[in-house]
Amino acid sequence: MSALRTVEEHLAAVLAGVTPLDDFRQPLLDALDLACAEDVVADVALPRFDNSSMDGYAVVQADVVTASDEAPVRLPVVGEIGAGMGADAVTRLDPGTCAKIMTGAPLPEGADAVVPYEWTDRGAPEVWITRSPATGQHVRYAGEDVDHGDLLVEAGTRLGPRHVGLLASVGRAGVRVRPRPRVAVLSTGSELREAGTPLDDDADRDAIYDGNSWLLAAAVRRAGGIPLRVGLVPDRPDAFLRVLREQRGRADAVITSGGISMGDWDVVKEALSGGAGDDHDVWFGGVAMQPGKPQGFGHLLHGGTEDRPPRRVPFFALPGNPVSSYVSFELFVRPALRRMMGLAPESHVPVTARLTHRVTSPPGRRQFLRGALTVATDGSGAQVEPVGGPGSHLLGDLASSDALIVVPEDATVLEAGADVTVLRLDQD
Repeated sequence: MSALRTVEEHLAAVLAGVTPLDDFRQPLLDALDLACAEDVVADVALPRFDNSSMDGYAVVQADVVTASDEAPVRLPVVGEIGAGMGADAVTRLDPGTCAKIMTGAPLPEGADAVVPYEWTDRGAPEVWITRSPATGQHVRYAGEDVDHGDLLVEAGTRLGPRHVGLLASVGRAGVRVRPRPRVAVLSTGSELREAGTPLDDDADRDAIYDGNSWLLAAAVRRAGGIPLRVGLVPDRPDAFLRVLREQRGRADAVITSGGISMGDWDVVKEALSGGAGDDHDVWFGGVAMQPGKPQGFGHLLHGGTEDRPPRRVPFFALPGNPVSSYVSFELFVRPALRRMMGLAPESHVPVTARLTHRVTSPPGRRQFLRGALTVATDGSGAQVEPVGGPGSHLLGDLASSDALIVVPEDATVLEAGADVTVLRLDQD
């Protein structure tokens, strides 16, 4: 039997086997949460022109420098300037005069400050000013936020609402991004039934409802992909291969759960045994972890001509127990999908927390226990409570958890109070 891979070795093999999807231009809203695939520079400055940050009067600061409540300065109002008025607005100001100006309106030539309404009697055709602004006060200068040619968004940045707003503000209606990967998800097992289907006491006495494909499809969506839930495949190699060949043509990646252990009816391993074939190249083996020891990863080959190699569709064969399947997704599939989207593969930021109860672990395996993490608001740190037992079938305990407690390979016992590494779940 071949030696077990470490968690790091298997993750490295997975990440080496995936590449970012081809980018294309998308309208701004459709690009939200996707990875920018280009460096975006500003074609215009922000602001485009000097403008007022207040409703008030544009002035020459030297004309009002002595203004006070006891000795107000009186100036004639020669017109007004509103945002979007264009040629109808006052564009030049002579010394000894002022103009009404609205927030965002362009500062007229000759003016160098704005007096807010609150410092005046709001008069027209002349105004009394009781307080003097400093030179440049209440003026937003052209390019002070973004200058022409500035780098706005770096390639690889995940676009959020703030990026979308910035790009629109410099006139960009679209941007090149990496798309969401389409991921086919299927479960193997003749004993599986669809949720919502009644179970007959006689015919279905050993049947169970399929939760894995729903669990993994939801995890794909949470990770940013587009799940293509195929559903259930019986334990027959011919049926499995038929479904697999259908999906590799429409999906960017394929995930299966179950059928990769040491049983007689492990259909995934049986159908794809031998490693490489005309339409696949898949490794099966063990990873030194619990849960999730049996793993499979490789590629399904699709299409191709004499002049063009076939498309290599990443294939993830995950264990059938639901907790094993989910932990495997979080450790290996999520990072791969992120790389396909052009994002950094790391998504789980490790947290150090204090263990509330004693735990044990088998030697030589990195164990991932379910836990409930509590972060103190008083700055005293975080603590994590183990949830349920280590069984890889305990889906109820998984649903009650929000973190994975990492027990190192060389630790067989961790006492209450020990500091442990925790991976937070449900994090982007």
